[in-house]
Amino acid sequence: MFDFIKRIDAKGYRPKFGGEDILKFIGPGLLVTVGFIDPGNWASNLAAGADYGYTLLWMVTFSTFMLIILQHNVAHLGIATGLCLSEAASIHFKPRCSNLVLSSAMLASISTSLAEILGGAIALNMLFDIPIRAGSFMVLVFVAIMLYSNSYRMIEKWIIAFVSIIGLSFIYELSLVNIDWDHAIYSWVTPSFPNGSMIIIMSVLGAVVMPHNLFLHSEIIQSRQWNLKDEKVIKKQLKFEFFDTLFSMLVGWAINSAMILLAAATFYKNGVQVTELQQANHLLEPLLGGNAVVVFAVALLFAGIASTITSGMAAGSIFAGMYKEPFDLKDNHSRLGVAISLVIAFLIILLISNPFNGLLISQMVLSIQLPITIFLQVKLTSSEKVMGKYKNTFFTRTLIYTIGVIVTILNIMLVISFIV
Repeated sequence: MFDFIKRIDAKGYRPKFGGEDILKFIGPGLLVTVGFIDPGNWASNLAAGADYGYTLLWMVTFSTFMLIILQHNVAHLGIATGLCLSEAASIHFKPRCSNLVLSSAMLASISTSLAEILGGAIALNMLFDIPIRAGSFMVLVFVAIMLYSNSYRMIEKWIIAFVSIIGLSFIYELSLVNIDWDHAIYSWVTPSFPNGSMIIIMSVLGAVVMPHNLFLHSEIIQSRQWNLKDEKVIKKQLKFEFFDTLFSMLVGWAINSAMILLAAATFYKNGVQVTELQQANHLLEPLLGGNAVVVFAVALLFAGIASTITSGMAAGSIFAGMYKEPFDLKDNHSRLGVAISLVIAFLIILLISNPFNGLLISQMVLSIQLPITIFLQVKLTSSEKVMGKYKNTFFTRTLIYTIGVIVTILNIMLVISFIV
């Protein structure tokens, strides 16, 4: 599988599950978090803060709650079965059904890669005035080198570093503005629907839970696999996974919140409307100075690169799973899956005249596919044949189906809003 260190009892090792092991378990969730703070989220969050101030902070809390439940559930599949979501679908469903579903997931991965590459290219345009198409090619080449020349462990370390840089960048940005913390705290926990805000609310809620992240998490959580036979070990792993997921999703919640806080304290306060990322970059300079602009663009660049890497990994996992194989960048199916997602996304970018419209179209594709992945997940994780004693309880199954229905409705409304 991966080049992971697997600790098996047969080799004489029993994990102690102490503080050191807990820290070692943190990582897979942060790779998922990258998709939660990708360029698409940047645009939505900045628009939310610029148009409505602190009022829509609650949607970050609500979407993060949904994300924790879904990612925690799909990670259980990987731990309990040793299979990723794609592998499990290929093994337990008829080929015609699994191939159709997984092909739609590959299309969603291509759409995701398109948005992530565009985000990195926009950042390069902000920093160095590099044309979008040239910047997209540079992002593609860098990501391909990262994926094909590094082990998973090394990629994970790079991603953690990228997330840390993004977080520190927003801490710096927030230090330059005055935040109304009383209003912010109230808005984090109090739903509000200002006039005309539904499109932004739906775009954020519909984009936070991304199909490729569900496939990715079920795969990379196995990097922390110690033993698939010892029930005590599996239960410990499930607890550690929840800690990793909870911690990582809270990091994503904090960064997304920081985007809205920054926009509310700058653009909304000064009556400035933001519709594009490049526009936000130019508007920040007279309000916060040149350093803030550079930090903003650098953070966006790292977000674009990191999310492109994880999107490519997810595509490799999905494609390899179609052949009932685990993700392994030394395997041709995994490598081909990565290439299909990144190269096709880049070729589509070459045909796009308006990058912002490209981001919108990519979100529409994700909106259509997302419910399919959620219902695929709950079908597998609720099956005793697949999960054994670790199958979903009635409460968990009902909760995830409810989330699936909500996401379906929101995404249908989002697609309609784009068309109309």
